[in-house]
This record gives sequence, C-alpha cells and structure tokens, in this order.
Amino acid sequence: MKLALMLGYSGGKLRLPMDQIKLAEELGYHSVWTAEAYGSDAMTPLAYIAAHTDRIKLGTGIIQLAGRAPAMAAMQAQTIDALAGGNRMIVGLGVSGPQIVEGWYGQPWGKPYWRLRDYIQIMKKIFAREAPVVHDGREYQLPFVGEGTTGLGKPLTSILHTNTDLPIWLGSGSEATVKLTAELCDGWLPMHFVPGRMNHFRPWIEEGFERAKRRGVDKDWRNFEIIGQCPVQITDDVTAVFRKAKDNIALYTGGMGHKDINFHNQHMVQRGYPDVAERVQELYLAGHKEEAAESIPDEYVDEAGLYGSPDRIKQRFLQWSDSGLTGLNINAGQEEAIRLMADLAGTTDRQ
Repeated sequence: MKLALMLGYSGGKLRLPMDQIKLAEELGYHSVWTAEAYGSDAMTPLAYIAAHTDRIKLGTGIIQLAGRAPAMAAMQAQTIDALAGGNRMIVGLGVSGPQIVEGWYGQPWGKPYWRLRDYIQIMKKIFAREAPVVHDGREYQLPFVGEGTTGLGKPLTSILHTNTDLPIWLGSGSEATVKLTAELCDGWLPMHFVPGRMNHFRPWIEEGFERAKRRGVDKDWRNFEIIGQCPVQITDDVTAVFRKAKDNIALYTGGMGHKDINFHNQHMVQRGYPDVAERVQELYLAGHKEEAAESIPDEYVDEAGLYGSPDRIKQRFLQWSDSGLTGLNINAGQEEAIRLMADLAGTTDRQ
C-alpha cells in the first residue's frame, strides 16, 4: 500500500511542515497533498515543496473548480510539474460546496457534474497537445462564443511541453461523480472512506470503467489509483483524541454547508448513521455545538482513523490494508506516527 502525507488547510498562518515532508520522502512515501478552502491556495505551496524535495509526488487534495478556469488549472499543474523535474504532479479536483462557490468565488453552483466533465476533458486535451484545444461542452466552450464575445477567440495549443499524461484525480462521493471519476480520471480521492465500504462503491467504479472502454480507453482496477484519508495519532488516551475529533466532525457534519446541501452530513448517513447525522445537524445549527459533538458515537470516529498505541494501530491497520485502497493519505502531526506508518506499509523496503 502506498502512503501519502496530508497537509490539510493552512489556518491563519501559512506554515509548511518541511521536516515532516522531507522525512516522508526519506521513508518512501508516495506523495504529499495540499488543500484549499478560502485561505491559502493548494497550488503555490507545492512549488515551494518541489524546490525542497527530490522525488515525492505533489498532489492537490483538492483544488476547487470555481477557483480557476480549466486552462489555468492545467497551466499551474504543468508549471509545477516542470519545476519539480517532471512526473511528480497530481491534480486533485473537486467542486467544494455552494456556500464557497457562490459566497467566495461569486459563481453559480449550477450543474457540478457537467462542469466536472468539461473541466477534466479540457485539461486532458491541454496536457496531450495533440491539437489546438476545442471543446463544446454544456458548461465550458473553447473558444468561447457566448454573449459579449468579439468572435476573435481561436483554438490554442499549450506552449509548454510537459507530461502529456499528467494525472488527474477526483475527490468525489456521489454515484454520478464516482462513475465519472472512474471513466475519465487516473485516480480517486474518496470522501469519508472507511474499511468495508469498497463494495458499496465497486459497481459505480466498474460502470465508469465500462464507459471508458466504450470510448476506446483501457481502464480497469490495474491502472486506477484510490487513496483514502486517514488521521493517525499515537496516544495513551484514545478517549481524549475522540473527544477532539468529534468537535471537528460536528463542525463539518452539522455546520459545513447549507442544511439541505451538506456532503459531509450525507456521507455520515451513507456510512450507516442517519439518526446521528440528523441529530448532529439539528444541535449544531441551533447553537448547541458541544452537545452536537457529544452525540457522535466513539465508533464513528474510531473506524475512520488509526488511534492509540503502536500495537493498536498495527492491528487496526490490517483493515485498511485489505480495504481495496491502493494508498492511504495520512494526517499525522507526529514524526513517530509517520515512521510507524512507513514500517507498517513497508514503504522503506521498496526504496
């Protein structure tokens, strides 16, 4: 199993844990991943990381579609990949949510599925450099010929010659977008994945593969990456860790997004906790944040992460290694945890 290091959001101050990133590279980690919400962006830090590392792959988990046009996303990815020496960049895409899309970027939520489909296809055309880019999609057209245009737009080919197969992965969780991921993308960043859930997603992924094959693209499980997120913390007090994790889960499940459009809440339902999801959201939106967190059962936290002593983590890691994932993107602030996971996954043996 591949290992990845998740850096997450920057917070109020942008700090990159370069010592941990360099350690992860030394230990044979596959990749390091950045994120963006409405603070620091996910692309720029990767250029800095590239300058201070040699081979670890550089992923965005995720860049938001509304934040940049597909051509700019392709240009940024190509630029970072070129600066990094080539074959290191992975573009992780996602739609974010309507509160950020409309409230931060000033764009309509619209039809996310079709925006994703057009976005991915345009980026792949840009990377391939087989011809000047022309695209007539439902959400994006190149050249654009809509209202207010001059009619002078012309198809263009990227000036930069880089990796023509620069990988695109998608952060997705609904049936339609998971199928789209398997059809068009090179990898999948599943939302809220836990061991035992792959059978739920398997038919959607295989349908995506079949769609790709009908278009003449060879797609199957052998050439499709799936890296799930997993927090890891070595501790003697699992209860305290659960308590802190529940505060964050309550924020996302109860208050992140509109009451009727909250993907994190929907995933709690899909994981088999519909009553908990309803209760957490009800309490959180009513201002009872502590009660919302307390209503989340310990097992919900425990099944989605690796917590406890090294021996406990070792035993529970077996479930993840046999879960159908090709890799695990760990969120670990402890050097000891980064080393432990390398030992468990055998990454140092593969260098």
